[in-house]
Parts: sequence; structure tokens; C-alpha cells
Amino acid sequence: MLDKAKAIQGQLTAWRRDFHMHPELGFQETRTSTIVADMLEKLGYRVLRNVGITGVVADLGSGAPIIAIRADMDALPIQETNDVPYKSQNPGVVHACGHDAHTAMSLGAATLLAEEKFPGTVRFLFQPSEEAGDAEGISGAPHMIREGAMEGVDLVIALHVDPATPVGDIRIESGPASGGVDSWFGRVIGKGGHGARPQETIDPIFISAHVIFALNGIVSRRVHPFSPAVVSIGAIHAGQAENVIPAQVDFAGTLRYTEHKVQKQIHVEIERAFTLARTLGGDYELRFEIGTPPMQNHPAAVELIQKTAADLLGG
Repeated sequence: MLDKAKAIQGQLTAWRRDFHMHPELGFQETRTSTIVADMLEKLGYRVLRNVGITGVVADLGSGAPIIAIRADMDALPIQETNDVPYKSQNPGVVHACGHDAHTAMSLGAATLLAEEKFPGTVRFLFQPSEEAGDAEGISGAPHMIREGAMEGVDLVIALHVDPATPVGDIRIESGPASGGVDSWFGRVIGKGGHGARPQETIDPIFISAHVIFALNGIVSRRVHPFSPAVVSIGAIHAGQAENVIPAQVDFAGTLRYTEHKVQKQIHVEIERAFTLARTLGGDYELRFEIGTPPMQNHPAAVELIQKTAADLLGG
């Protein structure tokens, strides 16, 4: 199998570079999903298109067990600055998180498995919109699950590329493999005015400095040291002129956790941080978007993958 994989390495590189040149944002992956579905049909898979808006589900074989292999397809709303022959052709959109590679690798696995005989069913899940949700904050996975993509599935295998992992190495372990993530959106509300008369304002930037300080103390001072957690501020927007104190400051950020009790605690602590706005004479608004829960690797599956990887790759 390893020799067969090496034989199609050039094709995988070509697929990955093509997807990289034509990145698409979440729930807009029409080109990518069409290419994926067309290729899978040519390989003999039973293909369902537009599952979870732009997702693809493809089965080969029959009966149990049903083993799923999952890849995400969406890109990020970032301008690519790399100067390479296969750089993004879509302004403001780039595959900066490796989903182009995930899609190509899964197509490679589908190509190899199409030539094999095995008991049960292999199901490929090509997921849209892993990076972001729809207007209600719902990402591609729940949409696909609601439409039956996981019916009968006994095990799901997925991966994520990691620039910190040397080429040729595979890292996998039991238990929490990645944190759950929620998004939060806050607004500190003050009273705007002229920069020369701050006493006539309720300065939301001054208030926000205290909120930021409190947010950055949540993990180090409120969460148990043995419970992994991260609170990040990803965006702050306020004002347009250098001599005007704005009326509000808008925040956007994320929180990550491996235990649901910590998730709930951090929600409370973020709310507590924003209540400082009222203490200092202003007000606030805050909302959360519940995202993806922590991923837990099943010990039996991990043991099987570790043994198989060691047999194929050594180590």
C-alpha cells in the first residue's frame, strides 16, 4: 500500500496546488466539492452532493462496519502574500490552514481504496465550512450530520497537518486531541465626544483597557492550572478619527477548552470582565456562539492507527 501511495504522490501534489490556487470560503466550496464529487464518481463511489449545503458524502462497499474518512474543504478570508506559482487566484481568500492538503490527501486515500477489496463500507466525508458558521453560527459538520452523513458510522478517521510536526511523522494519542472552541462578540458602550473634552465623555477605549486586562487574566487566575484553556481576542474596532473619542468599542474573540465545566466557567468569567464597563460608567453587550466541542480520540482506534502507522512507516 505504501508503494501505491508513493506512486500517486505527484497527483496529490497537483490536486493540492489546484485547490490552493482556487480557495473558497465556507459554504461557498462549489468548485472544490464539484471536483471532489466528480472524481469520486469516476472511482466508483456512490456519491451524494450538496450535503450540508456544499458537502460531499461518498460510499464504497456495503454493510458494516462503516468507517468514515473526513476532510474539510474551506479556506480563510486572508490575502495570500506568498509568491509561488500556485498562489491563490481569489483575492482575499487563501488556504492557510491546510484544508487544500486535507482534501487532496483524502482523494488520494479514496483512489487507493477504490482498488482494494475489504469487508464493510468506507465513507468519505468532505465537510464544508469548518472555519466558520452560517448566520446562526452553525458550521458545516452539524449541517452534514443533520442530513444523515453520520448514519450507521462506526468510526471516523481524520487528520490535520501541523507545521510543527516533521514531514513523515504521524502524531496521535488517546483522549482530548484538540480543544473545543466557542466564539464571543462583545461591545463596550460609552459616550463619544471631542478628544479635547474627555470629561464630557464616557471613554469606551479607557474602559476597554480594563476589560482587556481582565480577559487576559481569566486563564492564569481563574481556571485550574491542570485544565487546558485559552481566551483570545482576535479583533478590536473603535473610532475613525484621531481627535474623537468614540461611542463604542467592538470585540471579537474565541475561547478554547477540553472540559465542558471549564467552557461554562470561561463564559461566566468573560461576562464578569465585561461588567467592568458598568463599574466605570459605561455599559456592554455580549453574546456567545457555541462552536465545535473537544475532539476525543477513542483508545481502540488510536491503538489500531499507531500499529498500522508503525508497520507502514516504522517507529
